[in-house]
Amino acid sequence: MAKHYKRILLTGAAGRLGTELRKGLALLADHVRLADRTEIEDIQAHEEALTFDLSDEAAVFEAVRDVDAIVHFGGAPLETAWKTVLSSNIEGSYNIYEAARRHGVGRVVYASSVHAIGYHPLQAHIDTEAPVRPDSLYGVSKCFVESLSRLYWDKFGIESVCVRIFSSFPEPADRRMLWSYLSFDDCVRLVSASLTAPHVGHTISFGLSDNALKPVDNARAGHLGYRPQDSSEPFRQAIEARTDPADPGAAATRFLGGWFCELGHPDDEAGK
Repeated sequence: MAKHYKRILLTGAAGRLGTELRKGLALLADHVRLADRTEIEDIQAHEEALTFDLSDEAAVFEAVRDVDAIVHFGGAPLETAWKTVLSSNIEGSYNIYEAARRHGVGRVVYASSVHAIGYHPLQAHIDTEAPVRPDSLYGVSKCFVESLSRLYWDKFGIESVCVRIFSSFPEPADRRMLWSYLSFDDCVRLVSASLTAPHVGHTISFGLSDNALKPVDNARAGHLGYRPQDSSEPFRQAIEARTDPADPGAAATRFLGGWFCELGHPDDEAGK
């Protein structure tokens, strides 16, 4: 079967989701260039690995050289100090998009997050055109990159799919994940659909499996052709047996962002 791409760059390749995506990208590209700030192990014949920080502009520009598409899953994965968010997620993602522009890369798939819209109530049942409502500095960085990718589509013609990942783990860990769960296999399916859809322009997609409870509407991303095949339902009985019902009045229960909505400022917690 012919591959869609000659070479794809995957950032965050040593992370939880990056490790899973390596398998799926092997089916789409002749060569996968892996990048992370930590050393990547078990390099396969079709892979090469680079170690650098996304804030290193020169290293990013070199990593993007000769690639056809970028799957950008690198960056700080949780709420953390502002300087880290600024350097890793904001400056790092700017470097990715500017390198894509300079090297003529046509498509980027970006790991955005539910935390870009975390302060929307579950009952609002928003779609992907709802205004952003970040629940954290981490969420703010996701909003920034969504806007940055919009600019690079409108002004420079670089297509992007911003995947707002909710909770992607081997299996749901709590009652919230009964609706927010995205299986690893469905994550790979969504990224693969984002890379192979004929035309994506600038698309925002929610990253969820086919769970029974669907608090958001992903119809506007239907052109990607993503068809989730997994669900949290097989885990429901066990989760409900070992966990208490959530407090319906708590912010972590009422809002899409969950416990992120109850976090304080990370720099305060660090004593700054």
